[in-house]
Amino acid sequence: MMLSKFKRSKHQQHLAQLPKLPQTVADVRTLYAPSDFRTTLLSAIANATQRIYLVALYLEHDDAGREILNALYQAKQRRPELEICILVDWHRAQRGRIGAAAANTNADWYCAMASQHPEQSVPIYGVPVNTREALGVLHLKGFVVDDTAIYSGASINDVYLHQHEKYRYDRYQLITNGVLADTLIDYIKQHLLTAGAVQRLDRSDRPKSPEIKNETRLFRFALRRAGYHFRGKAGNDELAVTPLVGLGKQSVLNKTIHHLMSCADQKLTLCTPYFNLPALLVRNIIYLLRQGKQVEIIVGDKTANDFYIPEDQPFKIIGALPYLYEINLRRFLSRLQRYIDTGQLIVRLWKDGDNSYHLKGMWVDEEWQLITGNNLNPRAWRLDLENAILIHDPKQEMREQRQKELECIRTHTTVVGHYQELQSIQQYPIKVRKLIRRLRRIRIDRLISRIL
Repeated sequence: MMLSKFKRSKHQQHLAQLPKLPQTVADVRTLYAPSDFRTTLLSAIANATQRIYLVALYLEHDDAGREILNALYQAKQRRPELEICILVDWHRAQRGRIGAAAANTNADWYCAMASQHPEQSVPIYGVPVNTREALGVLHLKGFVVDDTAIYSGASINDVYLHQHEKYRYDRYQLITNGVLADTLIDYIKQHLLTAGAVQRLDRSDRPKSPEIKNETRLFRFALRRAGYHFRGKAGNDELAVTPLVGLGKQSVLNKTIHHLMSCADQKLTLCTPYFNLPALLVRNIIYLLRQGKQVEIIVGDKTANDFYIPEDQPFKIIGALPYLYEINLRRFLSRLQRYIDTGQLIVRLWKDGDNSYHLKGMWVDEEWQLITGNNLNPRAWRLDLENAILIHDPKQEMREQRQKELECIRTHTTVVGHYQELQSIQQYPIKVRKLIRRLRRIRIDRLISRIL
């Protein structure tokens, strides 16, 4: 017992020593639906007076993407002094969607928009986190409009912004805090925009990826050492926020996620779209359960995965992914069934028609919450550039927003009572079954789980 208390105090010490920015609760606003995220983002762009920085995995050439990019050009036209900057993943912008042909890429559209608006400069930068997309992408999140950070795991396209019938569910927080906004932008200016590997995508004379291979390698090396710099003026007895950024296994973000999980006194709630946790995080969960703590995991049903292909549609190899994640979850639950039986481990599957689930984050006791784009998978742990905002709420000033958000997240979920409620491989469609068995024979399923 003494040893476990000592261990916990070590994890608490890490969190206590993190620099923190004071935050007033009136300046934190949680949104609960993707359509609200869209209207809020458009309104923020229209009312911006100083600066707009958008960072996302992609800004898609579809109705939602067009609406956002048009709004940015209009904002620049109205206020020429407005500082506007968009950053997206370099590789993702220059290909089609997975399984689709790369006829007209997002980058081609950015170029067309720039040539249609020669008077307004809305630069769009491509950030290559590695020489190949499979080995690392720009997974930074957070839009900054004036002094407000609009933080979500969502990128910009029709489903994330609920432009039409379908939506992809994420988390959405607005935090107005001048120092936080400056910190996020300073990192972009100092570490991204100055790099030789980071190039304009809205120009047709952009280099090809092999031409910037060396710059990209140097850039990745530099990113491993780069962090957010700010003076933490908040104590441990007040509402505060800490921005975190990192690349690679030993990043400060990964370390904080580990310590945050391990310092739970009563309950950890964890959301991830795909159940494919790094081994360390699985060990953390088992450790908490053995200590008698409660763990709640809210994960997407396989049909709520953005790679899921309904059985009546032509099957593509990428469609096996949701099944691989379900196999992981079933295996995990079979080991821990006794904790499910006692109610100590609660696992919820999210499913709402043919909509998809992209939610990630953590809540620890009633004191901490992590808002992040990090999917808590091996890819996020090792390959992608990730960030997060850790919120410390020792006086429970955010209780109402936190409870409402969790209620909304739980709305379309069912609790798993037994691991056998999940399908086994024998019950999968024949094409999926064959493919998974083939992958297993050559052990490539292990590799896939590390990079997807």
